Amino acid sequence: MNRLLIAILALPAILTSSSASAQGGVIVGPGGAPAKAVGISERIFEPARNASKDIADGVKLAAKQHKRVILDVGGNWCPWCHKLDATFRTDAAIARILKDSYVVVRVNFSPENENREVLSRYPKIEGYPHLFVLDRKGKLLHSQDTGLLETGDHHDHDKVVTFLSKWAPEPRR
Repeated sequence: MNRLLIAILALPAILTSSSASAQGGVIVGPGGAPAKAVGISERIFEPARNASKDIADGVKLAAKQHKRVILDVGGNWCPWCHKLDATFRTDAAIARILKDSYVVVRVNFSPENENREVLSRYPKIEGYPHLFVLDRKGKLLHSQDTGLLETGDHHDHDKVVTFLSKWAPEPRR
């Protein structure tokens, strides 16, 4: 069954869950030690955030730090979004690549805020989560269907590492 359909079917139960955390959709760089996994009832995306401003701020930070930007598009309603977030935070090798090479900007897509204007600047998204890789000037380099990074019921370590390594900026000389 399509991941989006599964997520839509699960939406009523998810929306009635209480939120135990308010990490929000701020620019995040998984720095520091890996954290515990976030449960589906916890918020990793913040519908009220200004995605356009967050992206602009992320691009500025990426330029300053010689990194790329990953737009992580999804919603709190999406089980696979939570799985990807957990992979980003709890897999030490993946967290290291993200910390060293990327500024991650979460862009909410939910009934509360679909961020249509912002997302209209990028290729069509077929399912969530979805990743866009931008250079340090904000130019789109790649659109990634995260279904291709999965194996069974999880995101595949090797596939995610390969993806992140391929799009990481060239090391400074």
